[in-house]
Amino acid sequence: MAHGKHSHTSDSYQLDAGLWLRGRNALAFIALISWVASIAGYFINPDRFFQSWLFAFLLCMFIPLGSMFFNQVGYLTGAAWSVPMRRIAENIMITIPLGFLLFLPVLAGIHNLYLWSHADLVAKDAILHGKAGWLNPNAFSIRAFIYIAIWSLWSWRIYANSTKQDKTKSIDQMHAMSRWSAPGLLLTFLSVTLASFDWSMSLDPHWYSTIFGLYCFAGGGLSFIAVWTLICLALRDRNVLANTIRIEHYHDLGKWLFAMVIFWAYIAFSQYLLIWYANIPEETIWYRNRFEGSWSWVSAAILFGHFIIPFFVLLPRAAKRSPAMLRFMAWWLLFFQALDWYWQVMPNFNRGGIAIHWLDFATVLAVGSAMGLLFWNRMKAHALLPVGDPRFEQGLEFQNI
Repeated sequence: MAHGKHSHTSDSYQLDAGLWLRGRNALAFIALISWVASIAGYFINPDRFFQSWLFAFLLCMFIPLGSMFFNQVGYLTGAAWSVPMRRIAENIMITIPLGFLLFLPVLAGIHNLYLWSHADLVAKDAILHGKAGWLNPNAFSIRAFIYIAIWSLWSWRIYANSTKQDKTKSIDQMHAMSRWSAPGLLLTFLSVTLASFDWSMSLDPHWYSTIFGLYCFAGGGLSFIAVWTLICLALRDRNVLANTIRIEHYHDLGKWLFAMVIFWAYIAFSQYLLIWYANIPEETIWYRNRFEGSWSWVSAAILFGHFIIPFFVLLPRAAKRSPAMLRFMAWWLLFFQALDWYWQVMPNFNRGGIAIHWLDFATVLAVGSAMGLLFWNRMKAHALLPVGDPRFEQGLEFQNI
């Protein structure tokens, strides 16, 4: 088999230079406009800038974290169906190190975002004082660095072995990826749970939920599957890997979308049910703040848009085998996952109801385009598929039953 071609298809496994350049230019233009707008927003309204930036960071950062989880599970289970699409997922995962840069505005705005960062308030509040050993600016900053360092190290080692395997075609790299993935899964779950507590839950430092980290991670996994699906379909529209990533693979992506909708809903309902029947004021206040004013409409929209509607739309087999339907539902779920992150962050600052600001959009585009540029650069750097994986041919011939 010649490098870059598969004997059963006419697909190239290298990205066309012209297509890459057009994609790079489009992303660079979006980045330029959105970063300028975000910087201007910082000087116009710094409080709102930091709130919007935190929302954008959480939305975008949990996508490659979801990718790292799925990649590690794939390496450990020896999954073959995802191999033709795995490099795209790996290229999403490898954007994690950019988190070091993208988290700096959160650190800069720590006093604008987190009540526990104000020593005078902590001194007057027994609950905040009791949590001060964990929730303080120095420990918060150090932990953030550790989280992103762990994710960066694991994602890079796995990525390096995968791309090396393109040339060596050795099973040794497959074993190496599995060895990194086994402890990596444990570390990922622990660190993402702690990061969810630090970055999102501590916005309301009186509130607590033992399932909150998994709730955030479930949303990140769902948004990753949606982005993965949209990228594959966008490449298909441009005749890239159109014969390699077949309807059978999209069917499985549809299954994963459906499964993650159910899993996210299960975790969300479990958290709500436990808090509802315990009826402890410190816990129920979080939901009460999200059932007041126009936030109640957002809560209802998330219930229907994030679970009920996609559940019934994605349930039939035909929907999961329709590229048009998968594209629509991927965008739909990505929107509602963004709304879910917004619903987590903004009621801490706007208790009376939703107050949309142009910075909400500018910061999402700024963070997303920065990660998009790194992703797109990786797409050119290596083959579009892990051609050295021993399960490569099996993945190409995969069939749903």
